[in-house]
Amino acid sequence: MTANSENKNQWLQNHAGAAAVVLTLLGFLARLWAASGTFLNPDEALHFRLANQPSLDLAYKAALTAAHPPLYIFLLHFWRVLGTSELWLRLPSVLAGTAFCWMFYKWLTKAAGRLAGLIGLLFVTLLPPIVALSAEVRQYTLLLAFLASALYFLDEAFAQNSPSRMAAFSLCLYLAMLTHYSAFLFAAALGIYALLRIVLERPPARLAAAWAISQLGGLALAAFLYKTHLSKLGAGDSRTAMQGWMSEFYLQRSYFDPAHDNPVKFLVGHSFGVFQYFFGQLAVGIAMGIFFIAGVVILLRGKGSPEARTSSRRLAIFLLIPFAIAGSLSLAHFYPYGGTRHVAFLIIPAVAGVSVAMACLAAGSTETGSTETASTETGSTEKRWDRGLAVAALVLAACIAFGKPRQPRMERADQSRTHMADALDFVRENMKPSDFIFVDYQTDLTLGHYFCQQRPISLDPAPANFEQFSCSGHRIVSSGYKTAWMFWADNFPKEWQRFLQSYNPKPGDTVWIFQAGWGVDLPADLQKHFAEFRNLHSESFGKNIKIFKMTAGQPMPASAP
Repeated sequence: MTANSENKNQWLQNHAGAAAVVLTLLGFLARLWAASGTFLNPDEALHFRLANQPSLDLAYKAALTAAHPPLYIFLLHFWRVLGTSELWLRLPSVLAGTAFCWMFYKWLTKAAGRLAGLIGLLFVTLLPPIVALSAEVRQYTLLLAFLASALYFLDEAFAQNSPSRMAAFSLCLYLAMLTHYSAFLFAAALGIYALLRIVLERPPARLAAAWAISQLGGLALAAFLYKTHLSKLGAGDSRTAMQGWMSEFYLQRSYFDPAHDNPVKFLVGHSFGVFQYFFGQLAVGIAMGIFFIAGVVILLRGKGSPEARTSSRRLAIFLLIPFAIAGSLSLAHFYPYGGTRHVAFLIIPAVAGVSVAMACLAAGSTETGSTETASTETGSTEKRWDRGLAVAALVLAACIAFGKPRQPRMERADQSRTHMADALDFVRENMKPSDFIFVDYQTDLTLGHYFCQQRPISLDPAPANFEQFSCSGHRIVSSGYKTAWMFWADNFPKEWQRFLQSYNPKPGDTVWIFQAGWGVDLPADLQKHFAEFRNLHSESFGKNIKIFKMTAGQPMPASAP
């Protein structure tokens, strides 16, 4: 190694802490930019509607209708008092996402070494899909912040034989369980990991007792959430909401189907799909899945960083456990597995495994144990810093330059706040108060948020499988979420007929169809499939807001395409 290369690597090592602070700040700025300038998507508007209640008690009752625990709704309920702009509502996610990056870095640095920690921080701060998760009114980054903190404090509790750190671990884990139900899966992984450490390390009895008490508290919390919420989801249906709507429509391909899937192919393919989703690029995702496997193999062979506090083999086992739990639950048709945000908790083991591989492989044959001389180990350890960081930076650049986010999504330009403002101006200028506005359910959420000017929405009595409310003198009628989350050519004619039969507008009355959200293309879809709509005129505000006019009594197609 040349003197110049040695100096460069030594400089990188000496300034690793400062580099981590700079990366975390860049991650915060990236999230802040992503959270600004766009209107809320339907899921974000739904979370705000649940939280936007006159009292905390009503917010809790509203939260029970969603498939998530209530903590985030409580937070949003109080947060909205200080403002309701898109950026302000997304700010808790931005802050939580930034906190996650820092706690993940702190944990990975102690578990696998400073270089692995810095590489991991580079990925979680700037990978576009992870940044996007941190820029929405959703629970995921709050979940990740709590889980990374729980993992950090658990390792610290064992390293320092500290019951107080174990108590901090318990608190973070409980908060994660109150934030998102996928935390239950990560909690199970942490339970197995901690039990393994207790058996192998024989910590003081008081520490083992503190852990056992924390597990009992977690089980009690899980039982409470199940009794008060989970058991009631999908009440009256043949299956629960998680196993019904999600598995049969929304995330059908993320559940194992024994009629069509081979279990081994399913697990392998969907495991690589996890990495493709997190890295946002198909080819890179496959490569990173291979890196993860390499990282686990390196750790199982005991060749992790000599500065790591956690045993290499123990770390390898921990990285595998969350994947094993998630995959097993999907095989049992209980939880989705693959390239979806619902497995966001796998960001922690996935990025950690990739980072370990890059840190170790960058050094070539380094850190193989006592067979190497001290001078060789020192030289190769220094050499790996610039090599490892350069590889990670190239991977990140490829993901940013060639990445393709998963559906459903809206392009930033089409989701511009200006488009929503222009669409609302069109409504006020062209629609009479006597005109109905008929929408699908995803539009109900978004339009209600903006047209009602972020005020709590009071639903009016409505026929079965419809939702109705009034804002600014206009009546908005929505198909229920079970009948039409989104309008397209094969369900709109039927929903239109249901609307006419339920509301009985007079022949010739005007009804406006407003669509806003993901996959909005109803006017073109109708024109393509039905001769009755060949001359349909619509207004577009970007690609994700469409408005057109219908007339009660107009000719309609006899059947769906």
